Parts: sequence; C-alpha cells; structure tokens
Amino acid sequence: MTIRTVLFDFSGTLFRIESARSWLRAVLHDHGASLPGDELDLYSRRLEAAGALPGGAHPERIPGHLTELWAARDTDGHRHRAAYTGLAREVPLPDEALYDALYDRHMAPGAWSPYPDAAEVLRGLRERDIGVGVVSNIGWDPRPVFRTHGLAELVDTYTLSFEHGVTKPDVRLFRTACEGLGRDPREVLMVGDDRRADGGAADLGCAVHFVDHLPVDDRPAGLLPVLGLVDGRPAP
Repeated sequence: MTIRTVLFDFSGTLFRIESARSWLRAVLHDHGASLPGDELDLYSRRLEAAGALPGGAHPERIPGHLTELWAARDTDGHRHRAAYTGLAREVPLPDEALYDALYDRHMAPGAWSPYPDAAEVLRGLRERDIGVGVVSNIGWDPRPVFRTHGLAELVDTYTLSFEHGVTKPDVRLFRTACEGLGRDPREVLMVGDDRRADGGAADLGCAVHFVDHLPVDDRPAGLLPVLGLVDGRPAP
C-alpha cells in the first residue's frame, strides 16, 4: 500500500527539550536567584543523572519508592508530575519550591526547540495531502508548543498517552491515532526515536521509520527522508 498518513513522536523526533543546565538556569532566573557557574553545572549534572528532566536523559537508576509511579508516569498527568518531581527531589536543591517550578518549566514552549527540518517536512507532507498525527507518551498537552513554534496548523490530530491511559508500544494507542485520521494502518508510517515504543506500530501493520534522538544542532536533516517515503511509493 501507499503511505497516506504519517504519525510522529513528539520528544526527540519533532522537538527536543533544552539542556538540563538551561532548564535549571531559567527556573532560577524566574525565582530571582542564581548560582555560581560551577554550582549550576553540578546541580545540572545531578538532575540529569536523576532523569528529572522530562524529555531529557533517562534516570541512571529508579529509586525503589518511585518504581511503580515511574512505570505508569505517562498514563496520567498527576502521575507524570509526581514521578518527575520525585526524581528531582533525589537532588537536594536550595529551595523546595524549585521542584514544582522545574516541572512547570519543562512544559513551557520556550523549553523546546523544533528540529531544523521539522517545519520543512511537515509542510512538505501538507503539500502532498498527507495526513499528519502526533502520537506521544507524555503526561501533559504539547499543543501549545506546536502553536508557539508555528507548527500547529500542520498537524491534524494528537494522540497523547495521558489522555487515553495507555502508552506506546501498546497497539491501542496507534489504533486510536489511525482511526482518528480515518486510515488503514497499512497506509500509515510511524516516525519516532524509540525503537521499542515507536516500533510497536509495526504490530498494527504500520510502516516504521526511526530517527536519532540527538541535540537539535547535531541533527539538521534527520526527518527529510520521510518525504521520500511518501512520494507515491509503497510502504517500506
């Protein structure tokens, strides 16, 4: 079959979260505080190792008291916040208020940058009359991020795990996305950076294409091959 719809993951595929250092610095600034450069670097490294930044590095270890919460983090907004603020609290910070502020910051559109070719690819799909959906394991609504960066008009639907209580690689989330766009899964290409989670679309019959989860500056054209996969060619 020919690809007529493309589903994209959000974090690490279309957008990338800021660095842990930028994240912490922005929150401190909003609180009228600052840290010397060496302390800022130290706290940033500790928060990154803890996996406290959603969309950033995975935790080096999951504390036992957070194991169950971590496993269910993307099925509910409250669990998502509790899991990530719980990881952040593994790092002693100078002000208790910073933990919730850090979580809030990661949802701010300014904390995210689109990959350099994201707009070009999404516009190219629109010109080809290819439907576009976003399918994400996430605990909050990323639509404002798309709006702020001028990409919302290029996305037809959003299928978000916390809104459905199910996460990738469960085929139910991919099925919901396909049905929302009125497509047979065999006409759908899933594009993502996680071979386990995004690869679950193959179990439904979708084609799958992977990109590397790299810093924005290190992946200037990782999405461009998608346009070649939908130019009237059979699904790979």
